Amino acid sequence: MTEADAPSPALTDAPAPELNVPKLDIGGPDFAAMVAARLCHDFISPASAIVSGLDLLEDPSAQDMREDAMSLIASSARKLADLLQFTRVAFGASASAENFDSRELEKLSQGVFAHVRPTMVWDIPATVLNKASARAILNIAQLAASALPAGGVATLKAVVLDGRVAITADALGPRARLRPEVLAGLKGEALAEGLGGPWVQAAYLHALVRAADGQVGVELAEDRVSLAAWVPA
Repeated sequence: MTEADAPSPALTDAPAPELNVPKLDIGGPDFAAMVAARLCHDFISPASAIVSGLDLLEDPSAQDMREDAMSLIASSARKLADLLQFTRVAFGASASAENFDSRELEKLSQGVFAHVRPTMVWDIPATVLNKASARAILNIAQLAASALPAGGVATLKAVVLDGRVAITADALGPRARLRPEVLAGLKGEALAEGLGGPWVQAAYLHALVRAADGQVGVELAEDRVSLAAWVPA
C-alpha cells in the first residue's frame, strides 16, 4: 500500500480532544445495561417477525397467507442470524480469537448491509487484522450504515502503514447524518441527553480504540459522513 491509499490524515492524525466530561466507565453495570438494551433492540424486530410468521401458520383462518408467512420467517431468520454473527465479533464475544481474516469481516459487514437501505463497498485487501482493528472496522461499518437513513453508499477502507491500521468509512447519500448523541459518543463524552441506543455503540467504539492507544475521528459535510480510526497494527 502507498500513502496515497491511506485514509485522510485529517481524520486519523487529529489530536484527541481535551474533554471536561465524566470518563466513560465501560466496565460498569450502567454501560453494560445500555449495550444489552441496544443489542436487544437490534434482535427484537426479526425475532418478533418470526413469531408473527409462526402465528400466521397456526391460524386456520390465514392459510391463504401461508406462503407470505414462510417468506417472513425465512427473511427474519436470516436477518437475526446475520446480526448475531456480526455482534459476536463487533462487541467482543469472540474473545478467544486474537486475529481476524478481513474476508470474514467483509462477510459479517455485508450481512448487516443486506438488511438496510444503503449498500457497502468493501475496499479492504485480504489480510489478517488484530482484534482491536477488526472490532473497530465492524463498528464503523454499522455506524456508517446508520448514517444513511435514506440510502446511499458506504465505502470501507483500511490500510497498514507505519505500524498502525488506518480505517475509514465514507458514507455518501441524501440526508447523510449522525445523531448528536452518536457524535458525543465518538468524542468519548458521557450521554447527557438523547437516545442511549445510538450513543452506546459510538461510545464503545471510542473506548475500544482508545484502550488500544488509537484515535477516532469524524468529518461531516452535506450528504456525507466520514468516520475514521487508527489503531496499532
